[in-house]
Amino acid sequence: MIEFRKEYFADERDDNLNEIGKPTQRQDALGHVTGRSPYYDDHLFDGLLHIRCVRSPHHHARVRRIDTSEADRMPGVVRIVLGKDVPQNLNTLLSLLDFGLDDEPLISEKKVSYKGEPVAAVIAESDRAARDAVAKVRVDWEELPAVFDVEDAVKPGAPVVNEIYPGNLFVYHGKYDHQKLRFGDVEAGFRQADRIIEGRYQMSPIEQAPTETCGAIAAPETNDRYVVYTSTQALFFSLDTTSKLLKMPSNRLHFIGGTVGGGFGGKVDSLHEPMAVLGTVLTGRPCKYMFDREEEMQVGAPRGAERWYIKDGVMNDGRIVARKFIGYFDSGAYTRLSSYAIIKGVGHLPGPYTIPNVYADVYCVFTNRTPATAMRGFGITGVDFAIEAHMDKISYEVGVDPIELRILNAYRDGDMKAHRRLAKNTALIECCQVAAEKAKWPLSRQAQQASSLRDGGGARAEMPPHTAIDHNGAVTGFTAGSYARGNKKPGQAQPVSMPQMPRHETAPVTPRYEPAARPQPQPAPVATQPAPPPPAQTAADARRTRFSSISGLRRR
Repeated sequence: MIEFRKEYFADERDDNLNEIGKPTQRQDALGHVTGRSPYYDDHLFDGLLHIRCVRSPHHHARVRRIDTSEADRMPGVVRIVLGKDVPQNLNTLLSLLDFGLDDEPLISEKKVSYKGEPVAAVIAESDRAARDAVAKVRVDWEELPAVFDVEDAVKPGAPVVNEIYPGNLFVYHGKYDHQKLRFGDVEAGFRQADRIIEGRYQMSPIEQAPTETCGAIAAPETNDRYVVYTSTQALFFSLDTTSKLLKMPSNRLHFIGGTVGGGFGGKVDSLHEPMAVLGTVLTGRPCKYMFDREEEMQVGAPRGAERWYIKDGVMNDGRIVARKFIGYFDSGAYTRLSSYAIIKGVGHLPGPYTIPNVYADVYCVFTNRTPATAMRGFGITGVDFAIEAHMDKISYEVGVDPIELRILNAYRDGDMKAHRRLAKNTALIECCQVAAEKAKWPLSRQAQQASSLRDGGGARAEMPPHTAIDHNGAVTGFTAGSYARGNKKPGQAQPVSMPQMPRHETAPVTPRYEPAARPQPQPAPVATQPAPPPPAQTAADARRTRFSSISGLRRR
């Protein structure tokens, strides 16, 4: 039974969503249930070739030599492709947006940084012939030390996973090794607090496991063009990546997407299209490159692992007066979309709660794991898990009902968020109240009467008096943290020693001060005149720097 409560945002939008709640049939439903929906693998071509990769059995190793002589003589083998055959054998998806450095080869030549990384590709008349030839390729490996833990990876002397980022940390804008958030004075907040409550929270990598594994089919077209049928979730990203890796104008590439047999983010930065097109370019015949289920699970890019340390200063009544985050996002061996996930995560802090003092340092770390990518709210899901688990821990430590704790600290409309934006359209309080009602969870009268539309703004809308300022005198907020110390080569990051966050144990402390009396909520003023129209945008407003989910800042 679905219930829609529209009164909370009645003044924010017209009630014109006429399809919600109705049994409207999806456009693709009939094709799915009758088996007529076309998928990329349904396209048949005469003379179709199959591509299989020779993959590293090691998490970290140097490639001394590759011997393909025996594989070349196998029946059905048409061509063996090495890294030297890729016109521009280095890429990362976000570099298409001028964000980050190219760090991942399509086919590795000198070193592998995760188990399953490809070092050669076999193109053969059948999938069986390609598999048999892969087994005959001989690689002389020099196994190297590997690192799998994000905190171990940033210690001095740790194995270098990714030579483009020798400190094992992604570098933002060429000079910052982390994303940071500063709001108020977190140390002063800790001194004010009655209790300090700390926690460590871990999210493991998660494979999307789509029913249809990742893949693409490429074939020659007329006019020296190539058609590509693909399962990608991001058609233009895949088109541009292929154009870049193969140094081929995009107008020679005809990409056709369509039905995706499950993706959940794992098909956003696919590398199947450039591999399939490369095979077609080298052989002049249609080529299919498709993961089998083992490859999908081993080398298909998962949701990245995350580790979060949270330290809260809490008053005895449950008010959170300070919150500090140290976060590590496990990017795996290469960047993919992890650097973007960190920006999303820091942009979400400190959760849906009004906290006057907030501090965060969040790092994108390279390890010898499979490179991570998008999956269902990546960058937000993990830190939300950490925040809400920590809220339950606070509830237990302080002895405050967990729902009432959230209502007490929730954003109200008009509150200043840690990113210098006033909160609006907030509804956590109402969500908590409805959830409690449905679960028959008893709430105090005060919690039942709380509202997101009252008690916000005023003093809660002001900038904290002790907010840190940078060396230019500007208020610091959501930005990138300092990285380079001294000179560095253009386009290359330099390693930096980073202080380690200790593993925390819960340790309530003796109160230093008596808790301050909580201000009594004042009734919201009743408007007697309609609100004046917003002022016209000035030229200065139009040039104002605003937050962007990709690069952190943009110009309006």
